[in-house]
Amino acid sequence: MRFDWGPVAAQHLAEDCACMVVVDVLSFTTAVTVAVEAGTRVFPYPRQDETAAAFAEQVEAALAVGRKAATPTAPWSLSAAALRRAPATPRLVLPSPNGSAISATVQTRVVAGCLRNAAATGRWLAEQGLGTRERPVAVVAAGERWPDESLRPTLEDLLAAGAIIAEARMYGSGPPSPEAEAAAACFAAVPDVTSAVAACASGVELRQMGFAEDVAIATELDACDVVPVKAPNRPYFTAADHHRP
Repeated sequence: MRFDWGPVAAQHLAEDCACMVVVDVLSFTTAVTVAVEAGTRVFPYPRQDETAAAFAEQVEAALAVGRKAATPTAPWSLSAAALRRAPATPRLVLPSPNGSAISATVQTRVVAGCLRNAAATGRWLAEQGLGTRERPVAVVAAGERWPDESLRPTLEDLLAAGAIIAEARMYGSGPPSPEAEAAAACFAAVPDVTSAVAACASGVELRQMGFAEDVAIATELDACDVVPVKAPNRPYFTAADHHRP
């Protein structure tokens, strides 16, 4: 089981892994868990532009808009709180430049992991016989972007990745790489994950924008048993079956 950061690492690691866990706590993968819990199929898409609208029309899905662009007629967005309040929709395109872009472009099985479903994701990986030398797993933290578009590693993604790695190992996955082991150790070293994420750079930014509820939902540690999976032969996330193949 390996751990790394961002889209370049994701493309590199996808060549040799049986499954990739993408972690984007604030907010793509958290939003995916909220939507999939409600029975929605979530289509990742790399960017929020006119091509996203065309893609949504092509797959006959509703289109999520930017957080501040949500309206009563277009209530779906990357905001987990908005998704909880919005009417359920069977199919949703959820664009974002970080976790969604990685999920849409790698050619392997993808799991949407976050703090909400960290324990469920780790257990599911072990149940599937993943995270072994024969069936390796890559856990990729999406991070955020600096103004120049370079990668900004984030505390919330590091902690969620570490939680997933620790859980998978506890339930029988193979030994993690040194990077993965360090991520698990970071999670174990933080006594109050909720407070840490609320006080970190991404959490403060969202709260200052008026989306404190999104941060609260994102830190519902292990509150969700749903493991959203996107198979290589389909363009959307849906809830995984909890059985060994």
